[in-house]
Amino acid sequence: MGSATREALAKSVSALAAQGTKADLATAEDLFAAGRVVADSAQLRAVVSDPSADPKGKAALVASVFGRQLSAPAVELLSAIAAERWSKPRDLLAAIEELGIRAIAQSAPKNVDIASELFTFGGAVTSNADLELALRSKLADPAAKGALVDRLLNGRASAQTAAIVRQLVVQPRGRSIRESLREAARVVAAQSDLVVATVFTAQALPAAQAERLGEALSTKYGTQLKINQVVDPSLLGGVRVQIGDDVIDGSIASRINELRLQLAG
Repeated sequence: MGSATREALAKSVSALAAQGTKADLATAEDLFAAGRVVADSAQLRAVVSDPSADPKGKAALVASVFGRQLSAPAVELLSAIAAERWSKPRDLLAAIEELGIRAIAQSAPKNVDIASELFTFGGAVTSNADLELALRSKLADPAAKGALVDRLLNGRASAQTAAIVRQLVVQPRGRSIRESLREAARVVAAQSDLVVATVFTAQALPAAQAERLGEALSTKYGTQLKINQVVDPSLLGGVRVQIGDDVIDGSIASRINELRLQLAG
């Protein structure tokens, strides 16, 4: 992420925070829809993402294009995003999606754990090759993929999680469904000032052990963590933890591989 994009994203997130309770699930749905329109229009995307264009002019253009179609909070956020300077055009599209996800996260009821639901759906995708293929297929109609998500999550996840997953499969932006789900979970956690720690084990950890591990990792990293458990039998035993770019690999499979390399050397 370029420095211009980091600064622009920070200002856009601040614009979302300033809206308070005005930004909700409907606002996010509007942002997602607008992001797809911008992505499909090369001309609109080029103008809005042009770093040399007048910020006020870009904001006014967005307001004129979407003003009658979308809610006032969504148009306000889109205008704020358009007024910023982005390192790359794709960064603008990513920002529109991120603000939508953040709007969902900040407005969700306290009893809705979006990150956990995203993790659970990610596990279902990982364990079902046919499902993953159906969701990532470039040949499949986007609306059909969105409808598939609705059928899969109906009664199994919140409306907030369904909206996020639907957006990810309808507008993948070159990402795999696994990658986009991980990124969405990171954004949801970040909106609550949490960091995601993905814990890979051969078998599911008992609740008490998972809690102790989470506390130990939070202490080590000096921040509150959101633990995502992934069962991977190929690890054989032990634990592998990924936090951002950091990987702590204490799995038996990793140790066996290291031993093989030593013997081969």
